[in-house]
Amino acid sequence: MELLTDDQINAELTAVPAWTRDGNSITTVTTRKDFRDALLYVGAVAYLAETAGHHPDVAISWNQVTLTLSTHSAGGLTGNDFALARQISAL
Repeated sequence: MELLTDDQINAELTAVPAWTRDGNSITTVTTRKDFRDALLYVGAVAYLAETAGHHPDVAISWNQVTLTLSTHSAGGLTGNDFALARQISAL
């Protein structure tokens, strides 16, 4: 998988406004109703990630879910990260 340029990353970020760049990754924080709802949301994200064969780092703090995407094998951001980010944002 080919790394995206800074210009490509900036263009991709306009399609996923809830996501922000943090170096070689993109991150979103979602607040859910409660812990159970956060877990259900993570389950939906897991389904998308498994289907895509691309997995985010996940952190849960009661009702807040933080997702971080990066293509570790490529050493940064690729089209796969943004494709999954768009799917997650549509949940």
